[in-house]
Amino acid sequence: MTAAIQSEAPRHSVYEDALAIVIGSLFVSFALALFKLAGLLTGSTAGLAFLVFYTTGLPFGAAFFVINLPFYVLAFLRMGWRFTVKTFIAVALTSGFTEMHAHFIRMADTNPFYVAVFGGLLMGVGFIVLFRHQASLGGVNILALYVQDHYGLRAGKLQLAIDLVILAASFFIVTPLALVASVIGVSALNMVIWMNHRRDRYVAWSAP
Repeated sequence: MTAAIQSEAPRHSVYEDALAIVIGSLFVSFALALFKLAGLLTGSTAGLAFLVFYTTGLPFGAAFFVINLPFYVLAFLRMGWRFTVKTFIAVALTSGFTEMHAHFIRMADTNPFYVAVFGGLLMGVGFIVLFRHQASLGGVNILALYVQDHYGLRAGKLQLAIDLVILAASFFIVTPLALVASVIGVSALNMVIWMNHRRDRYVAWSAP
């Protein structure tokens, strides 16, 4: 049945893929910018980049881009060159957009729990846009997608488990309030992925 769905699924054009990668990257980067303002964390390689940002002061976007570099090897070997190229572009755009938003949006005060829920949901939608056009934001996303496609374990479940481990490692870096809000944000993000990223419900293929 899956093969039949895949063979009949309409293919996305190159233009649609390009536009979707920009849109998905904008959604995720805006959520990450909100998390920065509120002093929150998230999971995956973005969570690691936040740890670097909070402990060293290095730009989040640069840390996020560099941390993702080793994962492109797995992406190329396991997911193919198209997925790898799209993911590289999405990561580069997200890195740049996250730093760009600060020049256009000023917020004097943010509620961490509101940011966690809204930002987590927005980030999840951005991930779904990227996933459905055969792209991701590197790191754990690549691993989660590969495990789901080859072993049937839902990407959202695996990513949630890894994200919680990353958040636990940040216990001594952020305040307990920020940590609780961050867990809520990660849960909201992965709920969106868990509910919407299923190959038997939606299949997106790119033009050859």
